Amino acid sequence: MEAYLDNSATTRCYEEVRDIVVKTMMEDYGNPSSMHLKGVETEQYLKRSAAIIAKTMKVQDKEIYFTSGGTESNNWALYGTAQANKRKGMHIITTQIEHAAISAPLAALEDQGFTVTRLGVGPDGCISLEELEAAITDETILVSVMYVNNEIGTVEPIQKIGELIKKKNPNTLFHVDAIQAYGKFHIYPKRMKIDLLSASGHKIHGPKGIGFLYVGDKVKIHPMILGGGQQKGMRSGTDNVPGVAGLGVAAEIMYKNLDQNLEQMRKVKHHLIEGLAKIEDVIIHGPSEEEGAPYILNASFMGIRSEVLLHTLEDRNIFVSAGSACSSHKRAGSATLTAIGCSKPEMEAAVRFSFAETTTIEEIDYTLQVLSEVVPALRKYTRR
Repeated sequence: MEAYLDNSATTRCYEEVRDIVVKTMMEDYGNPSSMHLKGVETEQYLKRSAAIIAKTMKVQDKEIYFTSGGTESNNWALYGTAQANKRKGMHIITTQIEHAAISAPLAALEDQGFTVTRLGVGPDGCISLEELEAAITDETILVSVMYVNNEIGTVEPIQKIGELIKKKNPNTLFHVDAIQAYGKFHIYPKRMKIDLLSASGHKIHGPKGIGFLYVGDKVKIHPMILGGGQQKGMRSGTDNVPGVAGLGVAAEIMYKNLDQNLEQMRKVKHHLIEGLAKIEDVIIHGPSEEEGAPYILNASFMGIRSEVLLHTLEDRNIFVSAGSACSSHKRAGSATLTAIGCSKPEMEAAVRFSFAETTTIEEIDYTLQVLSEVVPALRKYTRR
């Protein structure tokens, strides 16, 4: 059988998503910027998807901007707000466990003269609210914190963070990288004091190459892509209608079934944790089972390099990750595992399992069976 346990890297599209993508490529293929009927009909897909997404978060349709994915959304949130608000201050706060789509743009902003404070985290991956409060000054224009960590599944206390920021400095903007959270949590930006929020389609059974950035209507932000003036001049470029339409359908399905999806993933994760406990020298990283996201589990199989175990499992049609998919080809150690205090041997042996609501107990049983066979054999081989 096949066990696909790398859903934090990407998910399989829903059939309904596939169908609407094909329809908008083969039938309703007009350019939504065109004034004729074919364009007007196509524009309805954009409006419908914006309305669906806005409804899931109880925000306004006009606050949703479609992008090429999570990386663009994150870059735009950081660069756009930094450039638009730098006269108010040049201080930004983030954490040590952010995705590269946050950490890399912030490093570039530092080269432009901005000051970046990177908050540390505990063994569970959570920041200290006290440290955050102490770091916010009159010069702080932006705080960017990810909702769910993509490697260890930490769920940050986003609403408490938002409330704290606005209490300490009402002018400081709050950006949330929700790429691993949107579609899997009830997220209400207005209530949670979120000014900007990034999401990605292919993490929720939508197409690749599509995402969105929520921008609160009072947020001052500059566009990054200039040209034809699409999306109210804030994000130019011919609209990706198939991607937008597919994203809307995926969001609608995800939120319609959110609670039962989460329950299924909790069962799957619990079953895997119970099984791993029976294998010698396995260390689970990050938050407790109850506090972490129910769809991410990071574990080190001590004495076995993660790449070796990954390919051994791959040979048996089991697919996992040796870390973030976006950084798996890089040799540097995981910033997240470093931040939570993992040793070098633990980082070298770390594997991420990530689930979708389609993941079954049978897939987990098969994975555990294979692990119980290959782990002792690989350890015996590496110790020779």
